[in-house]
Amino acid sequence: MEKTTICRLCSACCLVTVEVTDGRLVRARRQSPLPEERQWFCPKLSAAAAITHAPERLQRPLLREGGRRAGAWREADWDEALSVVAERFRSLRHRYGAPSVGWLRGMAADWGAPWDYVNRFMNVFGSPNTIGNGSVCHVAREMAHQYTYGAMTLPQVAESRCLLIWGKNDLNTNPPAAEAILEARRRGAALIVVDPVRTALAERADLWLQIKPGHDGPLAMAMIHEIIREGLYDEAFVRDWTLGFEELRQAASTFSPEQIAAKVWLKPEDIRQAARLYAASAPACLIDGNGLDMQQHVFDDTRAVCMLRALTGNLDRPGGDLLPQPVAARNLQLQERLPADARPITEAYALFNSFHHNWGLHAQSCIPDAVLEGKPYPLRMLVVQAGNPAVTMADSQRVRRALDRLEFLVVIDPFATRTSEFADVLLPACGCFEKTQLNRAALRHNRVVLQDQVLPPLGDSRPDWWIVFELARRLGMQQDFPWQSVEQAIDDQLQPSGITVADLRAHPNGLSAGETRFHKYREQGFATPSKKVELFSPRLAAAGFPGTPCEAGWKQDPVSFAENRSEYPLIGISGPRSNRFTHSQFHRIPALLQQETEARVDIHPREARRLGVDDGDRVKILSPRGEVQMRVRIWDGVAEGCLLLGWGWGETDPAANLNDLTDDGRRNPVTATPSSRSFYCRLLKEQPAAPAATTD
Repeated sequence: MEKTTICRLCSACCLVTVEVTDGRLVRARRQSPLPEERQWFCPKLSAAAAITHAPERLQRPLLREGGRRAGAWREADWDEALSVVAERFRSLRHRYGAPSVGWLRGMAADWGAPWDYVNRFMNVFGSPNTIGNGSVCHVAREMAHQYTYGAMTLPQVAESRCLLIWGKNDLNTNPPAAEAILEARRRGAALIVVDPVRTALAERADLWLQIKPGHDGPLAMAMIHEIIREGLYDEAFVRDWTLGFEELRQAASTFSPEQIAAKVWLKPEDIRQAARLYAASAPACLIDGNGLDMQQHVFDDTRAVCMLRALTGNLDRPGGDLLPQPVAARNLQLQERLPADARPITEAYALFNSFHHNWGLHAQSCIPDAVLEGKPYPLRMLVVQAGNPAVTMADSQRVRRALDRLEFLVVIDPFATRTSEFADVLLPACGCFEKTQLNRAALRHNRVVLQDQVLPPLGDSRPDWWIVFELARRLGMQQDFPWQSVEQAIDDQLQPSGITVADLRAHPNGLSAGETRFHKYREQGFATPSKKVELFSPRLAAAGFPGTPCEAGWKQDPVSFAENRSEYPLIGISGPRSNRFTHSQFHRIPALLQQETEARVDIHPREARRLGVDDGDRVKILSPRGEVQMRVRIWDGVAEGCLLLGWGWGETDPAANLNDLTDDGRRNPVTATPSSRSFYCRLLKEQPAAPAATTD
């Protein structure tokens, strides 16, 4: 039998056709409008059956007996496991107050309605501490978009004449987007890529800017300088629809290509060429990505990048960057149920906490602060859902100390992980093909597609929504979780749109809540306080932050451990994201390990000669936080002076856990983002062990 659903093995939300026989997934293929020879291949989807039916999948709830360090797991039924968890919720609320309990949401179980359900649960329970990972993935960038023109844009690649791709490689992370980009190239669209690494997209570019890691802000300001100086901006749009052009002009005046180029490892003429090509190729779209995330200056860097869209008049126009039309949906989170005096552990990042009506809290670095230092108060229990902070959070040795100190830790995941080694209860979650839900994309845009269950749950695993609903009922929240099925919850959420689950099942390719409209700002303005694009933000200025990006110049090196450069002279770069894995996931699936079997550190040939290492050597990489071990791969796609370190391998090889090197000490003052994408480090070649002494 063939069925249509959404694949959530990564964040791309691809529409797929799956073949199911006798309750087992046989194969899955992505639905694409292109002929097969032009479709972009996804290794994870080709291994969907192996992932779904992996022997390592958790199939029964597990309870720890005898303590975390010496204790063993035993199987339990759901009634016992949820009773144990509910009793801890009640006990800690009674002893320390509801805010002593936190819930950390990672990536794997996908964003959308499941995030709303967890927020609803915790708000009714009385704890404000539902925390996502958005300080290092997407949400900090979204805040920059929001503060500039009111919403995060969607690039309209199909009609664009020029694509400026900044810190993103969709060939590894998003097959439909990759196909759109490659099709645009086939019909002649120009391509500019900003990336410190020669990705497959960079190899296809008309202009590749191999920027110094973490220095995106100065480059964006230099392009702004050039666009303004040359008069390449859209004068009418800037006059009628922007606030703060003169402030931006002044801030950019010290960022000429001649002043900036050497500092960001580029040539002045390349910066000028990029600015002119992008500005003169209307309509043009700008695709920014995760390469801007995990940098300490992510907020202002992204604001500067966003302003390029506005200066060139490419906002909300065909072939430019669309302001989305979200489907009408009910906010399920019940924020009003929180006590008025409930202080989140992320209270130091008030603007980040409140910039969006339902994004919630994402300053995840505050969790180890609260556990280890009691700042602003102690966090004593944590539920980790679809996340692996022991591997994926910056300064993960500190994170592991925090996990070990918690009074109680619950992990919800399809697989056991390094994080679950610290857990008291391990609850088996379904895979993406075993549950029905709404994804974030279905709620952010005007096209709604249902992720529809096509398989029964493996063993005794359960969907994330079911776990939350059942736990809520055990804590007396029946009236707040009245839904007897996920379909009822989805219908309730989508009621304002008039779309139902039955409608979506009748239209598995999705339904649009209305026609896509451009130039919407002409009727309603932008969703900012001034109703204009805010090149200068009065809100930020009033809160004591720069009203315009880089208005005080560029002084601080954004790369972690800059103060230790003499001892750690190389720049380590986290990534790139492999298309075979999703962060720390799937590293135990044999079908995905055929081409990548271990962590590698990529080194430019000339840098390798200077360091005295050869291809295949085992080396140590050290930073002020710790050390890792990886095998050398000689490759000229990384700049001299840099090391490109494999990401996510700490799940299967603790000695290769990249985040043992990264820093969480310095954070962005707005979004709490640490500079864990780039950091100063050094390399040591491992010496072969001396032969054992022999005796005659």
